[in-house]
Amino acid sequence: MASTADIRNGVVLNMDGQLWTVIEFQHVKPGKGGAFVRTKVKNVMSGKVVDRTFNAGAKIETETVDRRDFQYLYKDGDGFVFMDVEDYNQVTLTAAQVGDAANFMLENQSVTIALHNDVPLYVELPASVTLEITYTEPGLQGDRSTGGTKPATVETGYQIQVPLFLEQGTKVKVDTRDGSYLGRVN
Repeated sequence: MASTADIRNGVVLNMDGQLWTVIEFQHVKPGKGGAFVRTKVKNVMSGKVVDRTFNAGAKIETETVDRRDFQYLYKDGDGFVFMDVEDYNQVTLTAAQVGDAANFMLENQSVTIALHNDVPLYVELPASVTLEITYTEPGLQGDRSTGGTKPATVETGYQIQVPLFLEQGTKVKVDTRDGSYLGRVN
């Protein structure tokens, strides 16, 4: 058992028999009344995000989650196949376990998989990845970087918004948390 003082981003809590990971937390000490901890937690299995408030000093149950490096190999039907880089064992994850990370994963890419009792929970990607634009409408003469944006499809099949001047074949940096364009890569 732990207390609310142990709450940090990334900590996995066991609430009502389900695993929840802490996305955000804030210790609040109002001028009147007792202190409390306001958190935003995400269900590890379903991806549902809820707000939870704990009284300061309350006992909470934390779970140990191992994070190991894997290499994404290929998509097999509805499953995604990964290989452990230490012992070369292969593991298949469902689309629900992979979640939005599927939009940014290329074959042979290194990822981190969170495991609880050797059961894969979810995939963690780096904050940004480099992807190539496979299709976008051509820019028109006079389009400038301060103009608007246009849709572009990257090599994983995901669609992002990019500046008007970018062309097909350009490598771009994409934020894996929200799918936003971060810049060109030379």
